[in-house]
Amino acid sequence: MARRLKKNKRLNKNQSSFYFEDYLETTKKNKFSQKNNFFQDRIYLLFFLFISLILIFNIKIIHISLNNIEIHNNKNQKSKFISLRRDIVDRNGVLISTNIKSFHAAVKPDLIKNKNNFLIKLRLNFPELPIQEIEKKLNEEKYFYLKKRITQIDKERLWSFGEKGIIFEPFESRIYTHANLFSHIIGQVDYDNYGISGIEKYFDKELKNKNLSNKPLQLSLDVNIQHLISQELNNALLTFKSTGGGSLLMNVESGEIISLVSLPNFDINTRANLNEKKYMNKITKGVYELGSIFKTFTVALALENKIVTPQTIIKNIPRSIKCSRHDISDIKDFPKNLSVEDILIRSSNIGTLLIARKVGEEKFKKFFNDTKILQTPKIQLEEVGNPISFEWNKCKLETISYGHGITTTPLQALSIYAALANKGKMLEPTLLKQNDKNERKYTKLISETTSNHLNRILRKVVTADEGTASLADIHGYYVAGKTGTSQNYKNEKENLNTFISIFPSQEPKYALLVMLENPQVAKNLTYEYRGLKIKGTRNEAGWNSAYIAGKIIKKIGPILAIKSEDFNITNVAKKTN
Repeated sequence: MARRLKKNKRLNKNQSSFYFEDYLETTKKNKFSQKNNFFQDRIYLLFFLFISLILIFNIKIIHISLNNIEIHNNKNQKSKFISLRRDIVDRNGVLISTNIKSFHAAVKPDLIKNKNNFLIKLRLNFPELPIQEIEKKLNEEKYFYLKKRITQIDKERLWSFGEKGIIFEPFESRIYTHANLFSHIIGQVDYDNYGISGIEKYFDKELKNKNLSNKPLQLSLDVNIQHLISQELNNALLTFKSTGGGSLLMNVESGEIISLVSLPNFDINTRANLNEKKYMNKITKGVYELGSIFKTFTVALALENKIVTPQTIIKNIPRSIKCSRHDISDIKDFPKNLSVEDILIRSSNIGTLLIARKVGEEKFKKFFNDTKILQTPKIQLEEVGNPISFEWNKCKLETISYGHGITTTPLQALSIYAALANKGKMLEPTLLKQNDKNERKYTKLISETTSNHLNRILRKVVTADEGTASLADIHGYYVAGKTGTSQNYKNEKENLNTFISIFPSQEPKYALLVMLENPQVAKNLTYEYRGLKIKGTRNEAGWNSAYIAGKIIKKIGPILAIKSEDFNITNVAKKTN
C-alpha cells in the first residue's frame, strides 16, 4: 500500500512530463495535417486557375460571336474600301467607271518549298508567262513580281498552288464596266490613279475630290443608246467594208451628247498603247472635208439675209463653171432652172455656188466666226482636232459653198446643224448631264423663221423623189437631213460619206451624224427603196451613211420616246409661211 502511494506521488510529480509528451504527439499530428492542407490548397488553386481560363475563353468566344468579325473576304474588304477616285455614271445612273481593290502577284523565292514543282505549275496554268526568266529570278532569291494587275481568276489559280512564297499585293485599280463601248470618251488613268486621257483626264481634279467621293460624275451619255448605235455602226463597217466610222447623237435643245461612237475602238481595261491613227477619236479629233453637208449653211445664209426664199428660182444654171484653173460641175444632169429648195434637195454644186455668190464673202466670214467652225472645238475632252488653216483666195467662196477646200470636225458640223434646227440657238456641246431647270447660255445664229424653212427643206431631202437621202425615211420619225460625199485629193479611192439628220423635223429634238470612211459598194445588199427591192450599185452617202442612220433611228427611236402623234405638221407649216 505504501508502495502504491509512493508510486502515485511519483506520477504526480512527473505530471508535467506526461502532458509534455501528449503535446508532442499532438504537434506531430498537426504538422502532418498542415502538409496535407497545403497540398489541398494547391489543388484548389490550380482548379481555380483552370476554371478561370475556361471562363476567359468562353467570354472571348461569346464576344467574337456577338460582334462582326473581320474575315478577309471580298464583301468585308468592300465595306472598308475607300476609293481614291469617284465613280462615273451615265445619264440614268448606270455605272461606267469605278475603282476596285486589285492585286499584283509577287514571289518571295526563299519561301518556295519546291521550285521545280512551282515552275511546272506555272507552266501549266500560265503558259503565257516567261518561265525561263522566272526560273532565273527564283535562283537569285530576290523578291520579284510574277504578274501585275491579276484578275480574280488568276488570283484563285495562284492561291490553289498552296505556296507561302506567293504574295498578293493590294492596290486600287480603275475598271471600265463597258470595256470598249466608251473607249474614245472615258479615257484611262495611270497606275497611280491619275487621269491620262478622255473624261478621266479632263475632270481629274473633280474625280479625286474627297469631298465629293460619294457623288458620282454623271455624264449626258446613255449606255443603251450607245450600245445600239455602236452595234449598227460595227455592222455597217462589215457591210460596206469601211476602214472606219463614227456617229454622234445630240439633244438639240440642251446640247447634251447622248452618244459618241468612233470605230475602230478598243478595250480601255487592257491599257495598251495605241498610236495608230485609226484609233483616234474621229468625231472630236478627226478633221475632214465634209462635202455637201456645207450646202445647208449656204442656203441658211441666203435665207437669213433675205437674199432668197425657198421658192426663189435660180435661172440658167450651167452644166459647169470654170473658176480659176478648176472646172466645177455636178455629178448629175439637173434642170437649168431650180428653186433654192430644189438645189438643196438635189444637192447641186453649181446651184449652191450661184447662191453663195449672192451671199458674198463677208457674210460667210461672219457665219464662220459666229459658229467657230474653223476654231478648235470646245468639249470636255483634250482629244480635239484643229481645222486646217483657211485663207480666202480665188475660188474659195465658190468651193466652200458645197464643202470643198474647207475642213472641220464632225462635232462642230453637227453642233451647227443642231442650231439650224432648234430655232437658231447655238449651244456648246456637253458631255455632262444638264439640269432641266436651268436653260443653257447660247448665241443666236439664225431666226426661228429661217430655222423652220430649213427643217422643211431638209425633210424633203429625205422624202422627195429627187432627194438624196430616201433610205433614211423611217416611218413615224419625220427624219430630215443632208448627205455629204467627199474624196481625198491625193487618193481618189479614199472617200468620206456623211449624213447629218434632224428628227422629228416638225419639232426637232435630236441631231444625228453618221460617217463612214472609205466605204465600198455593198453588192450583196438589197435595199427597200421607195417600194422597190434593188441591189447596191452606188457608193454615195445616200446609199450607205443615210441607210445606216435610218437603221439607227429605227432602233433608238422608241428609247428616245419620240411619238409621231405628238407633232402637228400643219402648225409648223403655218409658222414657215
